[in-house]
Amino acid sequence: MVAKTAYNVAVLGATGAVGRRILDQLAQSTIPVGEVKALASARSAGQKISFKDQELTVEEATEDSFAGVDIVMASAGGSTSKALAPAAVKAGAVVVDNSSYWRMNDQVPLVVPEVNAAALKDHQGIIANPNCSTTQLVMALDPVYREFGLNQVIISTYQAASGAGKAAMDEVLAEAQARLLGDDMAELAHFLPVKGDKKHFPLAFNLLPQIDVFEEEGYTHEEYKMIHETKKIILGDKNAKAIKVTGTAVRVPVMIGHGESVYIDTGDENVTTDQIRQAIGAVDNVIIEDDPATQTYPQPLLAEGKRETFVGRIRPDLENPGAFHLWVVSDNLLKGAAWNTVEIAQTLVEMDLVRVPADSTFA
Repeated sequence: MVAKTAYNVAVLGATGAVGRRILDQLAQSTIPVGEVKALASARSAGQKISFKDQELTVEEATEDSFAGVDIVMASAGGSTSKALAPAAVKAGAVVVDNSSYWRMNDQVPLVVPEVNAAALKDHQGIIANPNCSTTQLVMALDPVYREFGLNQVIISTYQAASGAGKAAMDEVLAEAQARLLGDDMAELAHFLPVKGDKKHFPLAFNLLPQIDVFEEEGYTHEEYKMIHETKKIILGDKNAKAIKVTGTAVRVPVMIGHGESVYIDTGDENVTTDQIRQAIGAVDNVIIEDDPATQTYPQPLLAEGKRETFVGRIRPDLENPGAFHLWVVSDNLLKGAAWNTVEIAQTLVEMDLVRVPADSTFA
């Protein structure tokens, strides 16, 4: 089959923070783009949105929206993806989905192109984009696993307000202004830590050790995402036991850019810090910022607007040979969401995989 010279693309959830960034990243990608559709909910239909030098009119997303579309890039929430992704596949489009709905489906590859692009070969028409915190994490973990092995990973996240959407960002800014004026912040807390949970707390000048709802054994859904997604991406099995993974997810009063304190145990007492640094630094789109002498280390402010993942504070556990600490930072709206989604699509084009298999599970 001859590769197409241009691909028609639909962006589902085009008016959201990630959707707008998907359009921006698509414009900068190497994908030869033909027609572009901007899809969103009925209340957003009719809005105008920019793509390159075009002005797109937002259309309501329905099951009939995908005729003639080759690639769908979706960032519209789990319920929308559940309803519309199979319809897109049946219309002949390949879907790259940014919601959590398809990630743990055994028929759906969960992909970070620098780590497991080979998994795309088995796609059935839907590919899942990982959780933002998982994406930057595996960029640092995978090269260590491949070079030296990994016994255990312990993560503490410092996740930006933007990970909960624009409403969360607006809420934090309003709370900060209230605090600076001497007003009560508590009455402004309507969204965080979880919109649908029983209580809400201010994030400005605060830390919230809850991201998503609580589940079994006191873990949040976000923490379970990191555990199972990391295993699926690196080991190919969400329940694999070869690497022990655990963590604590914390929302912090930062607008954009997640930070992660990551503890790894390779089980190899002969591995050196320089070897760990070299292995991680050899990965495409990973930048090592690690020089204590000049106070050089990754920061969310400096990562904002960049596609790369930044790693620093690489140092040994002085009490446990073969174990190390890392500090990992990335723009959660780009590498954690919009850019990884577009990069998956770009990789599909490069591998000539923009087609739905005849025996697709979803067609």
